Amino acid sequence: MAWFALLLILRLAPAVYESVLRLPDGDIGLNPVVFLMALTAFLLLLGIGVLRRWRWTFWLVLVAFLSGILRIPVSVLQLAGTIPSDAPSWYVMLQGGLGVAQFGIGLTMIAGYRRAGAWGRF
Repeated sequence: MAWFALLLILRLAPAVYESVLRLPDGDIGLNPVVFLMALTAFLLLLGIGVLRRWRWTFWLVLVAFLSGILRIPVSVLQLAGTIPSDAPSWYVMLQGGLGVAQFGIGLTMIAGYRRAGAWGRF
């Protein structure tokens, strides 16, 4: 879903990509195609890790999903104007919603780990 979301943003609102990934000196950090290719390679590696049930992949995904909780206060502060943001409000709300979903999946992964171990059925 992350890949499709990035693809949609690059296709429908490329200015969001440019404003969010802008470096301090004003240059755009990465070419969108290069960024999409790098993200595709990373997600493929994670997908292979999940299918092969690599333990390190479980822990990497778990930490990443639990860290999604940090998106919620940042999104709230950006919408309130406390933290400046170049992104449109729909993008900030999308990031907050993704943080909620990520954290929920992370909690579910912890419950599954406690019940059946890494990548176990629960």
